[in-house]
Amino acid sequence: MRINTALILCAGYGKRLNPVTLTTPKPLLKIDNISMLENCINLIEKIGIQKVLINTFYLKNQFSEFLSKKHFNLNIKIIEDGENILDTGGGIQNMINTSDENDFIVFNPDTVWHQDYKDEILKMEEMYFSKKLESILLLVNKKLSFDKNLKGDFNLNKIQISKDLENELIYIGCQIINRKLFVRKKIENFSISEIWNNLLNDKKLYGYESQKDFYHLTDLNIFKKLGDL
Repeated sequence: MRINTALILCAGYGKRLNPVTLTTPKPLLKIDNISMLENCINLIEKIGIQKVLINTFYLKNQFSEFLSKKHFNLNIKIIEDGENILDTGGGIQNMINTSDENDFIVFNPDTVWHQDYKDEILKMEEMYFSKKLESILLLVNKKLSFDKNLKGDFNLNKIQISKDLENELIYIGCQIINRKLFVRKKIENFSISEIWNNLLNDKKLYGYESQKDFYHLTDLNIFKKLGDL
């Protein structure tokens, strides 16, 4: 089995990158003359996915302008959050509700996604289907993070995720998730971490550990440093 649809979370304000995000949404900021969003879309194409849903809210018109100029060879559709921002959980549920698929790969374009992630993501996808999982997160050891201020989110025992007093692994913004986990009857603002915490309690949250150096657009200081590489 394969994932057919990718979701990209593009609705946030990016306040930690003010003042540059006062006029440009964070996913459209450029490093080495290529935007974070374009890097993400290029990787999605590389892993063989043809359908992409992007959620928008803040400075939303810039995303349709970006897509009209780029002419990606993919079926890309913008799904607006609506009158109120929906956070990660609500944004994902709103996009899922426009599709008849059951399994989705979700990207956060805050990560500098590059082609080298292809093999790891394909192996994560294979694990998701072969072990009949409902959720799997791509993680990396914090030692591989360019931003040394980022703290660990989780630990991993084989493929099972735990959350302890000391956590060595960072969630890097890519997950595969099944629609059955979204049980709310109406679309509303909530964080995906609520679903993760429920899965953690049931010992059903799983992870795949990346071995790649991790570059994440955390704040203005990191943005400047990444531009200097």
